[in-house]
Amino acid sequence: MLLRKSLYSLPPGQYGGGRKRIFIGLILASCILLCLALCFFLILPWSDLGADLRWLPLLSMAVGEFGIAVLAWLCLTLVFHIYTGLPLPGMQGVRHVIIRLFFPLMELLAKAVGIDRNKVRRSFVKVNNELVLAARRPVAPRELLLLLPHCVQNSVCPRRLTHKVNLCARCGQCQVGSLLDLRDHYGIQFAIATGGAIARRIVVQTKPRCIVAVACESDLTSGIQDSYPLPVFGVLNQRPCGSCLDTLVPLTGLEEAIRIFLGLSETDTGAGHRGRA
Repeated sequence: MLLRKSLYSLPPGQYGGGRKRIFIGLILASCILLCLALCFFLILPWSDLGADLRWLPLLSMAVGEFGIAVLAWLCLTLVFHIYTGLPLPGMQGVRHVIIRLFFPLMELLAKAVGIDRNKVRRSFVKVNNELVLAARRPVAPRELLLLLPHCVQNSVCPRRLTHKVNLCARCGQCQVGSLLDLRDHYGIQFAIATGGAIARRIVVQTKPRCIVAVACESDLTSGIQDSYPLPVFGVLNQRPCGSCLDTLVPLTGLEEAIRIFLGLSETDTGAGHRGRA
């Protein structure tokens, strides 16, 4: 029986061309490197290092074989879940391994072989979003936090919205007014953060069950890692004026994500938005 692609597969166009095949390839390469490192324990019994310790060869073989078996299971389980979107027992713990262990190693590996860091991050955000969608449960409006970067505000606006978003005059010079309209329409929580520390404080204060965050590749990646185990659905911003200046939000895609997590969307994500891996 052939494996079926995840129903929650998202189009690469929403992620700057990021494809999960990049993520899967780097996971496999990282796993192979870790397994090769563990082979040291398999070689150790035939070296002179443990010649005087009778218990060392047995322990070394056990550690090496167990470590390789666990890594192989993790890798195959991750690839299966990422590709099919099917929930498996213990996947919450495996997602933790992706975020805390594999992704930092994957970034180092990508740098070593010359793969663009942002391409890897876009692939990570895409895979994360598909996993979050596959495991999602509808939340109440007050349990959903829409988190935006401060650069979405017009750079010449004299109003400081970081702590009081309701100070926005909704003049139309930037998209903050439209985002506030979304907040008011759906009754969700809304906040603007100037950086990672402020974003973490907002999450602690608002206590959401789910976060829809808009940011660049770097901030989304670090935000997903910092917020774990909270599910974070990442939306890449658009930067016509360069980084951190008058950025734009894809409002249609953002609203669709909000509707999905509120259980209001009639579209089962993936059914109408399938894209190549």
